[in-house]
Amino acid sequence: MIQLFQGMAALAMALPILAAGVAVSYSQNADPQTQQVVGAVVRFSAGSTSVDVVIGEDNPTVRDFLSLLPLTMELDEYAGHEKIGYFSRKLTTTGSPGSDPEDGDLIYFSTWGNIGFYYNASGIDYSSQTIHMGKYNATMEQLEKLTQQLVQVKRIQ
Repeated sequence: MIQLFQGMAALAMALPILAAGVAVSYSQNADPQTQQVVGAVVRFSAGSTSVDVVIGEDNPTVRDFLSLLPLTMELDEYAGHEKIGYFSRKLTTTGSPGSDPEDGDLIYFSTWGNIGFYYNASGIDYSSQTIHMGKYNATMEQLEKLTQQLVQVKRIQ
């Protein structure tokens, strides 16, 4: 009988701990930032110009990028192929596959730690260091308006 009471007392002490663990687990899973990655929309805007990127991949690099939002960055022209910008730190890349970029791709170049809006990907082949993040639909004029100034980057969906 004493053992039964001791067992019940141990169970009574463990229940609040178990319940707390369930609550923590539930609240972590309910966080919208960690639920839906593919299909999320990230807006890059400066002044009256904005370019929306639809996230097309769920990988560690994309999740790390989304965790930094909102942020401010500057975009610059690079080599007649893309507009690039840098974060305050390099993103996680372990477990993220490389890609063969196309026009309209937002990529992360792991070697330099920059993102790139490809608008002229001709002659650019597959690289394990070029990680595909999403797609955008913008004119060259819109991309130009985002360069050489501060760009606000935030998740809108």
